[in-house]
Amino acid sequence: MRATVIHGPQDIRIEEVPDPRIQRPTDAVVRVLNACICGSDLWAYRGVAKRQAGQRIGHEFLGFVEEVGAEVRDLTVGDLVVAPFVWSDGVCEYCREGLQTSCPHGGFWGVPGSDGGQGEAVRVPFADGTLVKLPKEAAGDEKLLPALLALSDVMATGHHAAVSAGVRPGATVAVVGDGAVGLCGVLAAHRLGAGRIIALGRHEGRTAIARSFGATDVVPERGEAAVEAVRELTGGRGANAVLEAVGTEESMRTAISIARDGGAVGYVGVPHGGSAGVDVHQMFNRNVRLVGGVAPARAYIPELLPDVLSGAIDPGAVFDRTVDLDGVPEGYRAMDERTALKVRIAF
Repeated sequence: MRATVIHGPQDIRIEEVPDPRIQRPTDAVVRVLNACICGSDLWAYRGVAKRQAGQRIGHEFLGFVEEVGAEVRDLTVGDLVVAPFVWSDGVCEYCREGLQTSCPHGGFWGVPGSDGGQGEAVRVPFADGTLVKLPKEAAGDEKLLPALLALSDVMATGHHAAVSAGVRPGATVAVVGDGAVGLCGVLAAHRLGAGRIIALGRHEGRTAIARSFGATDVVPERGEAAVEAVRELTGGRGANAVLEAVGTEESMRTAISIARDGGAVGYVGVPHGGSAGVDVHQMFNRNVRLVGGVAPARAYIPELLPDVLSGAIDPGAVFDRTVDLDGVPEGYRAMDERTALKVRIAF
């Protein structure tokens, strides 16, 4: 089969790799229908996050179950499924608590020895605990498929930021980051009933999506200017809940600074740049809470799925370009150069 591999910075290739096969009785093989490129993949593409030459890449996909192991009980060949970006056994203490990202038997797609999501097929460990079934008829719905694909990571991650920050009806929310996760954070905050949503971003195409997702205000400034702008919009108080979806020192410093005294920052941006942006003294003095981390997408997908199927939310709007497998290297370049927001891969 063919799949995406990374050989070094700016070196993404489509190569022949071994076909996935059942290795354990709890495995399934999924033939990929849609996958995508994540903003977090760009850290490896830029050489910031190290990868082995020839390592598989990609962690967001949906497709059809093609084969199941002898102990798989909840899935059958032909089921349409979506995979969260972490596999998990579904039965351990952490999985039962809804923290599948801490499953001791779990892992991330694309780590050495596992399949990446940006390929024609994927071996899925612990299929019953990992995969979520979708209506089969959705496979032919080109409007619905992108929204379902977004559940694998960005919509679930945006939701995690909103839940972690304690977004509640009527709250004032600020979202730091205008990538796909930040935009889905806007949508998640709107879904949870936020009264005012301030999106921090300067790319007009992205802020237009933010407004369509429920943002009431847009702040294009950065750094101290952004902090001043948010404070001005909120009468000097700041936001009850701040969603941080970038992961840099500057973004974290901004997020903490624009939180209201007694408020919370839900952080989901993959950290790059250490903890210098976390001013514990400021947080202590103003009782600002910092909550978040890796989103347990497997816990959130069943909750969010009905709203996607009903059309109540459409996170698929974050996809602004679709390529085939051969177009993936160009898709990486486009996202790296910010000429594309998020690239979908259609097989």
